Amino acid sequence: MEGELANIKKWNILYPVYINSKKTMAQGRRIGLTKACENPTCAEIGDCCTYFKLPFAIEIDKAYPRDFMQRGRVRVLLKKEDGTLFNPAIASRKQLMLRIAEMVPRHPGRTKKPEAASTSIGGPSTKSGKGGKKRR
Repeated sequence: MEGELANIKKWNILYPVYINSKKTMAQGRRIGLTKACENPTCAEIGDCCTYFKLPFAIEIDKAYPRDFMQRGRVRVLLKKEDGTLFNPAIASRKQLMLRIAEMVPRHPGRTKKPEAASTSIGGPSTKSGKGGKKRR
């Protein structure tokens, strides 16, 4: 276990702020606004790493220094010990951020939320517009 922890310290770090479209470059976003996604979570980034077959570790107790209220970060290993890539399509941290930002909006946890919200908005309005007080 001690050797594994030493290895994790050398892995690449991804904070959700890096790919958050709600943040500015000064606040820590690392990719373009058009390619970024809205409010990603560590769990969603971890699921994307699983999809890309990359080893990762989620650290919930860590915070981004510029925005310490947002908790969590993900450590990702891109290369094996001998220097070969785990996923040949992802060679750098920047490519990983771009690919994850593409995947997060299609995450299963995200696709369910908008449907539930749209059905609750249209449900209760059954009255017609001009029904004032009736006179006898």
